[in-house]
Amino acid sequence: MSFKDHFSRQAADYAIFRPGYPRELFDYLGSIAPGRQLAWDCGTGNGQAAVGLASVFDRVIATDASENQIANAEQHVRVEYHVAPAENSGIESETIDMIMVAQALHWFDLDRFYAEAQRVLKPNAVLAASAYNLLQIEPAIDEVVNRYYYEVVESFWPPERKLVEGFADLPFSFHELDPPKFEMRASWNLDHLAGYLRTWSSTQRFIAATGRDPLKEIMDELRVAWGAPEQTRKVIWPVVLRVGLKGMPKPPME
Repeated sequence: MSFKDHFSRQAADYAIFRPGYPRELFDYLGSIAPGRQLAWDCGTGNGQAAVGLASVFDRVIATDASENQIANAEQHVRVEYHVAPAENSGIESETIDMIMVAQALHWFDLDRFYAEAQRVLKPNAVLAASAYNLLQIEPAIDEVVNRYYYEVVESFWPPERKLVEGFADLPFSFHELDPPKFEMRASWNLDHLAGYLRTWSSTQRFIAATGRDPLKEIMDELRVAWGAPEQTRKVIWPVVLRVGLKGMPKPPME
């Protein structure tokens, strides 16, 4: 099965510049799983969520359809990496306590993935899917980053990106729980922020289509807003978390 590959080209940078998930998120997931024997990190990318799950679960199977992403994934003694599409994992039926899909659900064929999730999950096991969108630093910097997102590279976002913006309303065929709020945090200098923006699929598609670096259109403004480039600033991404139980379809709206 072919897949929409927007990240293999920048897989090495993706591993360096993408933010990490908070430990509290994985502690929560472990607390609601029926067991802690085996988790599946589906669409693992560089393995950040897989390593987080390994702090809570005995074993983690981490899959991604991109060989380059798997080749650049963070290694951990309790994580097994495999190249496989989300919709056909090759995992044995009813063996998984927790499925985590971190910043990847919008790329999947949802009907086929949900069927695969139902197949591999144990009874009463949990599917968790998370997404984050634009970062928050301070208003002057956020304004420049938002203009880059919505104006400079807006036409180069794959259409699935809109699903991240409306992630809370994405079809989710499991009985949903009401999870706590979480956020991702980092301390970055200006170079790290620029590296992160360069990992965006829209940035890479812009470069491939035009041969130009779109970051040049905002870097002067960004330097002014940031100040001393070596200065570190707190970066925050609010996380949208969807959590559901196997075998219990989402109840109809009243």
